[in-house]
Amino acid sequence: MTLNPPPVVESALDAIGNTPLIKLNRLVPEGSADVYVKLESFNPTGSKKDRMALAMIEGAEKRGELRPGMSVVEYSGGSTGAALALVCAVKGYHFHIISADCFGKEKLGTMTAFGAELEVQKTPEGKITGDVIKAIIARAAELAENENYFFTDQINNDDIIEGFRQLGEEIIEQIDGPVHAFCDSVGTGGSICGVQAAMRDAGQDTRIVALEPASSAVLTTGEGGSHSVEGIALGFVPTHLADEPYDEVRTIDESVARETALRLAREEGIFAGTSSGMNVAGALEVAAELGPGHTVVAIAVDSGLKYLSEGLYD
Repeated sequence: MTLNPPPVVESALDAIGNTPLIKLNRLVPEGSADVYVKLESFNPTGSKKDRMALAMIEGAEKRGELRPGMSVVEYSGGSTGAALALVCAVKGYHFHIISADCFGKEKLGTMTAFGAELEVQKTPEGKITGDVIKAIIARAAELAENENYFFTDQINNDDIIEGFRQLGEEIIEQIDGPVHAFCDSVGTGGSICGVQAAMRDAGQDTRIVALEPASSAVLTTGEGGSHSVEGIALGFVPTHLADEPYDEVRTIDESVARETALRLAREEGIFAGTSSGMNVAGALEVAAELGPGHTVVAIAVDSGLKYLSEGLYD
């Protein structure tokens, strides 16, 4: 093996991005397109959300909306909260995060490990629903009425698109050829928008495929429902997806997403969560349709370490 260590950086924030792209081998049936997975667990908190967290904080700093001595507030099911907690810790901001007990304890624990003030709301059934998301949004907005608080407001914050544009630019450089399709499950819609913008600017005619759980298919049917896939399917159409920055939407059963996540670990050595399983399941569908000579990319959003208490790998 040739040694090629990454460069020395000035802080953990400089380690965000430039993640590996891995070609799948055993999961991809013969006669399919090539499938590549962007391994976002290599970011400092083990998630793609580090990109958007840094973009939101630095965007607010540049505009003078966030100043030394202020607090940052946000709502999150885990990964965005952990990412913002990291960024705030490095930059010296107090961070107040609103979450709920339907999200994984590993993610909630990561936020407090970085020093965040965590406020957890109780949910009736321990399931993720549109009402749960709206409740934690409302609480964050209430706190943001304090003039010393800056509300990052991830669903309505355009800075996240720029944060994920770099992800798309990395994919383009790593593939060094046409990217025929990009598959991603949608939460805020930031990564779909950012990658779509990067592909468009590079002159790529990439098919953007948005994925959502079959049990909460808001983009497909207009109706949300309960599900257990953290970080996606908010139960309503977020601002960044209002203009439909995708070419098609597909639904994936949670059971298929979980099985694909398990197979990723046991057949490809990629340890990721349920939404990553959903992304790869969608990519495999598209790859089978496109056939040889084409390239499909999906994101492994985060690390499977965040899901061990949920029985995903039992």
